[in-house]
Amino acid sequence: MSDPIAALRASHDRLAGLVAGLGPDQVTAPAYPTEWSIAQVLSHLGSGAEIMALSFDAGLAGTPAPGREANQPVWDRWNAKEPAVQIAEGIQSDQALVERFEALSDEQRDQLHFSSFVGEVDAAGLALLRLNEHAVHTWDVAVALDPGATIGPEAVGIVVDRLGGIARWAGKPTGRNLVVGVTTAEPKRSYTLTLGDSVTLAPGAPDSPDAELVLPAEAFIRLVYGRLDPDHTPPIGVSGVDLDDLRRAFPGF
Repeated sequence: MSDPIAALRASHDRLAGLVAGLGPDQVTAPAYPTEWSIAQVLSHLGSGAEIMALSFDAGLAGTPAPGREANQPVWDRWNAKEPAVQIAEGIQSDQALVERFEALSDEQRDQLHFSSFVGEVDAAGLALLRLNEHAVHTWDVAVALDPGATIGPEAVGIVVDRLGGIARWAGKPTGRNLVVGVTTAEPKRSYTLTLGDSVTLAPGAPDSPDAELVLPAEAFIRLVYGRLDPDHTPPIGVSGVDLDDLRRAFPGF
């Protein structure tokens, strides 16, 4: 699946299935990270969908998107909802945003541009920004219900190919200078991960790496997003570096 809008639909359906029928004790149980409950994850996704819809409206109208000052009232309103309402309305808000993407014509997908925190993007680019967040937060819910959960396959191939920007933003200096050759499976990819005063991730294998890391693509996504703790790490191959050093480089956000 290479269409981020179709992948976003699949991720939404997966999330809706996960939370359907959860009881009061379950929706208030810790998600991942444990500072948030499952209901709070849905609140975050629901408010995020509502905020992105404002940019969507502006793009359709050809007007400037609202500034960041428009976000806080939305967050405050969602934070005040009861947990069961956060779940139900979070799914509704998420569904509404997916449907808006799906309703775009091919011409609109090609020609419309939207404002985002990374600059101006087309419809696919906006959907990709949502998918990156959605797939990871869906895992945050899934793993609270099943410790063996993985990121949905509908998103993995798309998200892993665009991890460079996330790695640059999320990565932190650890005091070590390393070039790590990363090889992923499902899908198979090669990357050069460079740790130093900054963190960079580039496609392609390095010529002379200091270390090697071999792991599933979905686990690599979770490493970059700070979600590859020892209890949720599949079998991997690592040499020349301690996996904990890589975890420190990506503490999460």
